[in-house]
Amino acid sequence: MGIHRIRNIGIAAHIDAGKTTVSERFLFFTGVERRMGEVHEGTAVMDWMEEERTRGITITSAVTTVPWRDHVINLIDTPGHVDFTVEVERCMRVLDGAILVLAGPSGVQAQSETVWRQIKRHKVPCIVFVNRCDLPGADATAAVEAMRRRLLANVVQLQTGIGEGRDFSGVIDLVRMQGLLFNRETPHKPPTSIPQSEWTEEQQVEAEVLRAELVESLANVDEVIEDIILEGREPSVDELMAGIRRATIASTLVPAFVGAALRNVGVQPLLDAVVDYLPSPRERGDIEALRPDGPGDFEVGATIVVKHEETAALSALAFKLTADANEDLCFVRIYSGMISTGDKLWNPRTRRMERISRILRMHAEHREPVETATAGDIVAITGLKNTRTGDTLCDRENPVALEGVTFPEAVIRMTVEPEFSSDRDRLMAALQRLEYEDPTFRVAEDPETGQWIISGMGELHLEVLQHRLERDFHLVIRVGSPRVAYREALCKAVSAEAIVDRAEGAIGGKAAFGAIGVCLSPISSGGPPILEWAEDTGIPAIFHPAINEALLHAAEYGPRFGFPIEGLSIRVVSGQSRGGRDTEQGFVQAAAIAVTQALKSGEVNLLEPVMVFEMRSPEEFAGGVLADLNAKGATILVVESEGGDRILRGRIPLLPMFGYSTTLRSLSQGRASLSLELGGFQVVPEADLKALGLVWD
Repeated sequence: MGIHRIRNIGIAAHIDAGKTTVSERFLFFTGVERRMGEVHEGTAVMDWMEEERTRGITITSAVTTVPWRDHVINLIDTPGHVDFTVEVERCMRVLDGAILVLAGPSGVQAQSETVWRQIKRHKVPCIVFVNRCDLPGADATAAVEAMRRRLLANVVQLQTGIGEGRDFSGVIDLVRMQGLLFNRETPHKPPTSIPQSEWTEEQQVEAEVLRAELVESLANVDEVIEDIILEGREPSVDELMAGIRRATIASTLVPAFVGAALRNVGVQPLLDAVVDYLPSPRERGDIEALRPDGPGDFEVGATIVVKHEETAALSALAFKLTADANEDLCFVRIYSGMISTGDKLWNPRTRRMERISRILRMHAEHREPVETATAGDIVAITGLKNTRTGDTLCDRENPVALEGVTFPEAVIRMTVEPEFSSDRDRLMAALQRLEYEDPTFRVAEDPETGQWIISGMGELHLEVLQHRLERDFHLVIRVGSPRVAYREALCKAVSAEAIVDRAEGAIGGKAAFGAIGVCLSPISSGGPPILEWAEDTGIPAIFHPAINEALLHAAEYGPRFGFPIEGLSIRVVSGQSRGGRDTEQGFVQAAAIAVTQALKSGEVNLLEPVMVFEMRSPEEFAGGVLADLNAKGATILVVESEGGDRILRGRIPLLPMFGYSTTLRSLSQGRASLSLELGGFQVVPEADLKALGLVWD
């Protein structure tokens, strides 16, 4: 099957929008599964982890392949909870198209905005499915309008619903001007076509208005349709579909569909839309990569173009790792070339070869071994020893470095220790396995207490990992209370110089020499420290890699409280060389000393995570919730009314939000909801440090 018949898509949404139910219906209607899995019954195929089935939420992205209309759809079902947003991030990096699912009654939620930013950041063509239109209060048109207003998306409806609430039973296709009625009780039967002549007058008027909006919106972004309109004629169905496809792939238009996946309404037309409007790998266009250092006569750092061709040199991106009980899986997206079982691949980051033991096509947790995989495929491979998330795998004779994956910083941490001291080594091995597969999970040892400190994206994130330690690794553990993952930041630029000059026979053994001068400066963009080198520092280039490693290690933690340093630029400004006396050890020690001295001489602030929140509450409880948020130091930015609900948006420090879901339930009789997302870091005032227990009299 040619690459033009492949669709690599992901389904993403806010929590409880029904995206896993959409995935399960895809499996059923394409014939991959004979029965429908249900999230509420714990039988969903795509939610295969025990923790997912127990909680009824998606925690890890699941990959499967389904056939439809002589096409192959590689489908990834992603989590909706913000604590697991990294799963969405790394999947969007390798997808060619996306389905954004919205719940008809609630429309655009805070997590919808997060997912939409990820879709836009990776420039992924997208279609929208307004789900759950069979519920009271569902309004597909309002959901589309909310996308236009809140997401600034050029969304246009390609369907409208037939019936409301429990009477919702079909859709009107605005491209073909054809109605489709679905038999909700016998989903095996194809939908019944309702010609335009049998529509009610209300359906006729609504459909004509929406179709006119569709044609007008399409003409504004597609020159071919614009020319047809200027000629004074109506576009044909084929012309409209071709125009919608061009605009969707160009990300200038977002087609919207409606349905109720749980009631089996609107799923088959959504599958048709994946084939008709979302791009094949080749239609996504060529991608740019960098030429890494490696064998062969290449210009290191040069930009090269990777074409989606089976006959081209291999390039693949490792975007997800799974620490399985029997063998580790590395999920890869192949951009060009072909891989076969037993092949040896080059990893430019580690500068090592990796041998493929097996190639697997995944169906959630089930695996189908295959001998080869080609450009456009998404598969799992085993046998890799040193590959990590974001690494490129390529042909050693034609090395490339694809753009990796960026992950958010952890904002919460807690201590964990084994119940029995004899399990300490087992616990460390288990933590390393979890850290291996989850780039947002961090493990460090407290040098004072010897306890392991684990860091993650939120309370639910760490709670799930805690349960995995107990269930999957059979460990009995004790965990501490959640704590904020603070950062430290330099206030202004500081400089320092250091010289290591040790003669032969002196304390410390062999002779060593190294001299280096550094300037440390704060940078507003945040993130981990970055390195720069001035020209003509006088330090031999052979020592630069070791010095870089020493500089980053010395600047990993702040001098005041021992928290990680945020937003720091390290610039090497000077150095000395003594010819035959220069040693790597001397320069490494000098680099560490210079950074340490510079940090100690500077003024350092403590930074705390600030969360962007959206709170939705019935009108009668909103006042009490608002007063409570204000008391906790929240900054309210937006207050809106939507139906009978009040929506509050703003920013708040993370610390007072620990366990806030219980407080919110109490204040609203369980009827309010809250969404939190990391919105950056802010300086903790000096007057508040004592209250946090970080300074002593």
